Amino acid sequence: MTAAPHPPPAVEIVEYTDPMCPWAWGSEPSFRRLREALSGRVRWRRVYAILFDHDDDPAPDPAAETAWYARYVEEISGHTGAPRAARLSRVAASSWPSSLVAKAAELQGDDVAGRVLRRLRETVFVLGEPADTTALALSAARGVPGLDPDRLRSDATSGNVLDRVRADRAEARRPVPDVLSVRGDSPHPGAAKETLDGGFRYALPTLLVHCPDGHRAVPGWRPFAAYEAAVDALAPGLLRPQRPRSPDEALRVHRSLTGPEAEQLAQGGRPPSHAVRVNTGNGPLWLHPEEAATHPATTTWAGTGL
Repeated sequence: MTAAPHPPPAVEIVEYTDPMCPWAWGSEPSFRRLREALSGRVRWRRVYAILFDHDDDPAPDPAAETAWYARYVEEISGHTGAPRAARLSRVAASSWPSSLVAKAAELQGDDVAGRVLRRLRETVFVLGEPADTTALALSAARGVPGLDPDRLRSDATSGNVLDRVRADRAEARRPVPDVLSVRGDSPHPGAAKETLDGGFRYALPTLLVHCPDGHRAVPGWRPFAAYEAAVDALAPGLLRPQRPRSPDEALRVHRSLTGPEAEQLAQGGRPPSHAVRVNTGNGPLWLHPEEAATHPATTTWAGTGL
């Protein structure tokens, strides 16, 4: 007798994000912790909002813009504790290439998609070299466990994935009314951003928790307790708090850890004993040795593709 299939999860979490967003990078510790606490009990969907768009005006002075943006990222990292690059080579020219590669990676499963997105974030916030071309974005993903690089290249340049990212961009520009006016003590409370056409898009990151009885929006940069409260309000008892892993186990599972992630995900907040240290502008990134073997921070990253 064939067992009945499991029903789809009743709760969906939508993560509005961009691989190049510094606030989203700073939210990684809480998001990783939340995904573990909800593993297998929700549908988690990422929507790429396209922070750096095709229609953005080019900077009249790229060097001055880069210097300003580096200071902006430094200010954000002062709030979040997330690593920042010691030197930023440029402001990302476009979010489209990295978003297309991240969306294409979803076709190879959640684990692969999560690891590819992480690599794309690390290009700008650890290396200071944003993956803002197709070649750079594909190259950043090289060596991710379980990844089929030929399929990634084919999917990332396909009409299907382009349509999916276009749909993401459009969805991100239809924010729920809850986020049009937001107040809070956070340095980034997350009110929706006005767009050039007079509309709005979600501030990044924003989590939207959906269930049949309603939704809760958690915009901007928030403590983990805010995400807990949103889930508990709609689905009491769904969260299953996880005991912190040993530092070495946390590194094995996540492949790379920042200092704030070690504090949230590893016992004692200690760095893993066998990690490969990558220095940044304000603290280390810890890589699993297998991750370090193919990571752009520890290999020659020519940006010529996979």
